[in-house]
Amino acid sequence: MMYGPFDAFRAADFQVKFATATWEKRGAARLRHEVFCGEQGLFGGDDRDAIDAVAIPIVAVSMLGLVADDVVGTVRIHEAEPGVWWGSRLAVAEDYRKVGPLGAALIRLAVSSAHARGCTRFLAHVQSQNGLLFRRLHWNIVEEKELHGRPHLLMQADLAHYPPILDAETGFHALARAGSVRRAA
Repeated sequence: MMYGPFDAFRAADFQVKFATATWEKRGAARLRHEVFCGEQGLFGGDDRDAIDAVAIPIVAVSMLGLVADDVVGTVRIHEAEPGVWWGSRLAVAEDYRKVGPLGAALIRLAVSSAHARGCTRFLAHVQSQNGLLFRRLHWNIVEEKELHGRPHLLMQADLAHYPPILDAETGFHALARAGSVRRAA
């Protein structure tokens, strides 16, 4: 009997939550570096900036059974002025980009957790090629601009579609195979 090469295992269950453990924060930083410095070449040696000192990192953690395994997605949020929040540095590991709704789940927790903290306006600079995803998630284009030598869209979330999530430290589970999201127990 002949067996061909097997695809690498990819988890199908993810917890999307605030990064609270040191390994989660390190995993988010590693993933951002891989995507923004390595893959996209947007930044030279490091993508970290002054916003990291005040931002709340959010992660998508792959689950092996009941055990957290690896950070496979991340985004950060921060309040720039009272009521005005920003999301930035959204990244999903290359092997997980087509697995399921990880990007959408990260966006959902980012906006909904800010909404729970008094957000009245949520903004992000989105790379133009990702504009359609954000429009499907009820974001509107405010203006087009160039950042880091690439076309971006300044976009604003429609908060009516993002009910407040108060327990973002626990977050929720996203199931890749079902494409669904369920609250964490």
